[in-house]
Amino acid sequence: MALSAAAIAKAAALVLSNEKTRKALGWTIVAIFSPLILVIVVIVSLLSATTQHNNAAVDVVFNGGAIPISTMVDYSDHIYAFQSNLVTLDYAIAGVNAEMESGSLDSAMVKSIFYSLCFGDAGLRLSSSDARAFVDCFVRYEARTRQVENGTDPETGETLYTEEEYTVAIPVSTYEAHSNLAALGYPVTSALSENAHAIYIRIAYGNGGSYTGTIEYGGERMTELDVSRFTDLSTKNAADLVTYAVHAWESGWGYVWGTYGNVLTESLLTYKIEQYPEGVGDKEATIREKWLGGRTTDCVGLIKGYGWLDPATLSIGYGTNGMPDIGADTMYNNAIVKGDMSSMPDTPGLAVWHSGHIGVYIGGGEVIEAMGTSYGVVKTQLSERSWTAWLEVPYITYIATEVTP
Repeated sequence: MALSAAAIAKAAALVLSNEKTRKALGWTIVAIFSPLILVIVVIVSLLSATTQHNNAAVDVVFNGGAIPISTMVDYSDHIYAFQSNLVTLDYAIAGVNAEMESGSLDSAMVKSIFYSLCFGDAGLRLSSSDARAFVDCFVRYEARTRQVENGTDPETGETLYTEEEYTVAIPVSTYEAHSNLAALGYPVTSALSENAHAIYIRIAYGNGGSYTGTIEYGGERMTELDVSRFTDLSTKNAADLVTYAVHAWESGWGYVWGTYGNVLTESLLTYKIEQYPEGVGDKEATIREKWLGGRTTDCVGLIKGYGWLDPATLSIGYGTNGMPDIGADTMYNNAIVKGDMSSMPDTPGLAVWHSGHIGVYIGGGEVIEAMGTSYGVVKTQLSERSWTAWLEVPYITYIATEVTP
């Protein structure tokens, strides 16, 4: 009689959870049955989002780094292949975000769900079309019309306009996204959803709760914006990005997913709860207690807010000044000048990044980052966080620096 996948997973869990039994199996058996062992180990890891194995796999897949030489070859190959799948998914997410008029998909959340659903699929090679179909589950498409220029009236010289139809992508609720995924062949169980959320927290906040480095909180909450210390109001430059980030920290800004520096009003909070039921809605009580009425941002919103700031009116206008609404990962992918942490120059205004999260390096080994709902905008030590790369932020002007080879 054939065993079900659940029965195999349960049996594997019993065997692999016992250290003495694991050692008794021996590497000969592992070598013979390594493809099966790979699948079983993956299944077991997915049964518990908090196991060390799952956490280690998440860290390597999303943030890179060396895979221990003792790791089975099949498993190493699986890790590398899955990293390639995430790159393909990143391009699909960027494509969908380009079709939005406001907001953007959280790439870390989309990839966390993909990881939870698909990491156990040995041999998966995601095509561009498959990646787009997966990402499309998180949006709906709406046909709209707009007026576009269509020449000049020869008699009056006035500009002529014609109506054009176009399609815009609009994010859907988590419930609708899960329903779409199920229709595509990816049923999201409650266990998989919980696992995806745990993975998201880990990659978005640098293993958030277990972070034990120095966290410096800013001053009392203020909502006034101040550009008096900016060096050049006519450009978007690295020095003023640092000043802006430090001001956000000094002013006690909070963290709300999907915001970028505006005051968190009741209406804005309601909109964000509808937009992000998991990420804002499930943290409503904390947000109301800590951040309502003050300025808030998310990690990449701290950078976009500076890009969108009009220093003349002290207002932050969505999508202005040539800086698009993109996520942390897309900002990294779009950067031309970037490198791993070993090559990072000591240039204030650089961004530091790991998958799903980004911060602003302010010099002196310190970073300003919007860390999470419980933290807000904080100052941390560069060496104590899990950054994997640095970058010059696209659309920001930098003085030429020499990169360490």
